[in-house]
Amino acid sequence: MNIPDIIIAIDGYSSTGKSSFAKLLARKLGFLYLDSGALYRGVTLFAQEERLINKLNQVSPELKGALAELHLEFGSDGRLFMGPRCIEQQIRAMEVSAQVSPIAAVPYVREWVDSQLREYGRKGRIVMDGRDIGTAVFPNAQLKIFMTASEEVRARRRYDELVAKGETPLLEEVVQNLRERDYIDSHRETNPLRRAADAFELDNSELSFEEELAWVVGLIQGKFGIL
Repeated sequence: MNIPDIIIAIDGYSSTGKSSFAKLLARKLGFLYLDSGALYRGVTLFAQEERLINKLNQVSPELKGALAELHLEFGSDGRLFMGPRCIEQQIRAMEVSAQVSPIAAVPYVREWVDSQLREYGRKGRIVMDGRDIGTAVFPNAQLKIFMTASEEVRARRRYDELVAKGETPLLEEVVQNLRERDYIDSHRETNPLRRAADAFELDNSELSFEEELAWVVGLIQGKFGIL
């Protein structure tokens, strides 16, 4: 397909498969994939390592100044690096997941991440997923998708993901973590998670990735008049 240089913004709840879907879509279209959630996870890992967030999820005000020294960058394969160190596996651990929402709710953290994302998005032809991509980061994105799935399906996906990585979570803990993240993401003061008015909703509770891709390709063809 001859697709124009558009930005595709994919928002939605955690564990709806946004990142996996966005990666596949970017590969299929020949676009650049950006994972905004990975940047928030990178900041969370940084805050943990620098002891700028405690076990009560209280963020030190010193984090704001420390961000000037933080260098996060996506590799050509989409993995996230902190300086020369690949942190992709570390940012997906349960310890980071448990504190990423409080970090992401901090206004100056969101501003920092948004500035990084906008630099990547200047030339278009990108697929980006997160919580507020279509509402705050790129409100003028030419195509917006809001992903959702049932809580049961999302919890099972997250549980299976952690087990595959060698972790031993309790399903009840995973469910509780999802509920807490949903609440924080939807009720934070700065750019809360919500569906943009012009976003197309995709409930993938019972869809395969192939079915999701077929759905969005048809959407693109219809929206932009591509045969």
